[in-house]
Amino acid sequence: MIRIMTAEDPACITITADGDLWGDSLAVVEICCDQAISKGKPVRLFLRDISVLGEDGRRLLCLLAAKGIDLKATGVYNSYIVDSILSDDPANAPCRA
Repeated sequence: MIRIMTAEDPACITITADGDLWGDSLAVVEICCDQAISKGKPVRLFLRDISVLGEDGRRLLCLLAAKGIDLKATGVYNSYIVDSILSDDPANAPCRA
């Protein structure tokens, strides 16, 4: 289960996600992000209280980052995942697949 909240201000659109980032929730997050991108403003995806982040979730985050979405996260593990996606770390193979 995932909860998505969207906040739009004049400068950008922030999408906040809480819950599990795997299974059916991946499509929900991707659709919300694509809809936000279509408005022509910068988009930030904030992973606030993500309790499960599977490998498919990591691949989705890589895809969203490649689309220009700014990724932010709370929590040690989620912040590590986001930092590794945003870095040029050679171990970041899922983003190149």
